[in-house]
Amino acid sequence: MIKRVRGYLQATDIKAPDATHHLEKLGYVFMEGVFDADDVTTLKHEIAQVYDATPADERSGAPLESREMFRYGMLNRSAACQRAVAHRGLLDVLEPLLGEDCHVIANTAWRNPPASHGMHQGGHWHIDAGPHIPLADGVAWPTDIPHPVFAVGVHIYLKECTAQDGPTGVIPGSHLSGKFPPPDRLLDDDLEFNGQSVVPLFAKPGDVAMFVSDVWHRRMPTQPGDQGRLFLQVHYGRRDIAQRVLTTQQINQLSAEAIERAVTDRDKTVIGLHKPFFYDG
Repeated sequence: MIKRVRGYLQATDIKAPDATHHLEKLGYVFMEGVFDADDVTTLKHEIAQVYDATPADERSGAPLESREMFRYGMLNRSAACQRAVAHRGLLDVLEPLLGEDCHVIANTAWRNPPASHGMHQGGHWHIDAGPHIPLADGVAWPTDIPHPVFAVGVHIYLKECTAQDGPTGVIPGSHLSGKFPPPDRLLDDDLEFNGQSVVPLFAKPGDVAMFVSDVWHRRMPTQPGDQGRLFLQVHYGRRDIAQRVLTTQQINQLSAEAIERAVTDRDKTVIGLHKPFFYDG
């Protein structure tokens, strides 16, 4: 656990919720009923309005069919989403790991339609960023040192998610690996880490799942009867980590002249102009 002391981060033994310890140790935590029925209804209504009123965001270069599933920067587009990201039921769990000044770095609505042509094979195993502390082969994270957490993804479920709907699956403890998932097993439902196999996160409206950015996770394959998914995703990061609510092309700290002088790809990235990647869409 950490807190700010004279502006610096310091390890502390402050009391934290059980959910915080679960998130730190296993890389994920699932919490039931964090948001009540009224919260869910309001969020669903305002998110639907955003989908109806605005076209799909162009960020990833993906086909329109894929881009249509997402709307980014939701706290800018919906008062209900802005209230949701500041819910104490979330922050009380996150702040002991990320600091009491942690902030939202990305905020995306997900509306995955039911699979219309057979079953969806699910997403690839991936991590959201990092790994923040890469480890060489044969090196294990020390058991007596808590693994630092730099960013956490949160799913606020607005619709029931069952095995048929392709729930998010996580592999407990894999955030300690210091590695990304094996490239030759990206669709392997039986992938394990240290003997731990996938845990699918089934949810009801108002439930919340949190997972450390370094943990191995994916959308699991759908089954007949898939009804699609609807949730608000929020990524929180330490104060040191830059926000990604908007891309660097949309918002940056550069003059027009500096941007014009940046010719090569490295010229651009070194001054902070990055192509969309993790968290950007």
